[in-house]
Amino acid sequence: MYNEKILQILTEFKQDKLSTDEALEALKKLPYEDLGFAKIDYHREIRKGFPEVIFCQGKTPQQVREIAFNMYKNGSDVLGTRASQQHFEAVKEVVEKAAYYEGARIISIRNTPIKKTKGIIGVVAAGTSDLPVAEEAAITAELMGNTVKRFYDVGVAGLHRLLDKLDEIRQCRVLIAVAGMEGALPTVLGGLVSSPIIAVPTSVGYGANFHGLSALLTMLNSCASGVSVVNIDNGFGAAYSASLINRIGEDSK
Repeated sequence: MYNEKILQILTEFKQDKLSTDEALEALKKLPYEDLGFAKIDYHREIRKGFPEVIFCQGKTPQQVREIAFNMYKNGSDVLGTRASQQHFEAVKEVVEKAAYYEGARIISIRNTPIKKTKGIIGVVAAGTSDLPVAEEAAITAELMGNTVKRFYDVGVAGLHRLLDKLDEIRQCRVLIAVAGMEGALPTVLGGLVSSPIIAVPTSVGYGANFHGLSALLTMLNSCASGVSVVNIDNGFGAAYSASLINRIGEDSK
């Protein structure tokens, strides 16, 4: 999309529709746009296949609104993670079609059609308390063009619930395993499936869980092959990696 913008700017310059100063000003906005408090990287989509993502936590609603609006008006798709209702309401004031996924805490604005992949990403969550992180992963993966299947409340405390869904789980090209407490779910899955697994420890658990540290260490020390680990509560990071894996061999341009 941004390659097309560069071509359009150069064409208009050659046709004398833009002056030298106007063409330079237009081109300057393509690498990044400096808003003072933030620099928007408009070329990230070319490098990574998906636009820059707004991490809303710690930003004011007004800051998120300005970043989102500038991305939208420049033709970029917008994805904001860890967004509150206040963040969404501020964005909605300037972009009416903005959507909010409350459970996932995600803001989305589509400027382009979603290009669907062929493979399936499975999001497997141990318990209901893990759903905010699991939904962050699932919604992110869907907005990146993936088909997602959800397998929720199938933790190791009731292993039969996981085994009951095993045939469906094995059909997924990539798995995201989300678990708190002791974080055993990814290891169990790792011994049962051939798909790569991205493990997400959550901060769910009692005192000795140390806000997710025990689950993180369990996953890092997994004896199962094919298990990779992202940071505590990082459903977005897991979905991004899973999407890159799922697109291997497909034309994502």
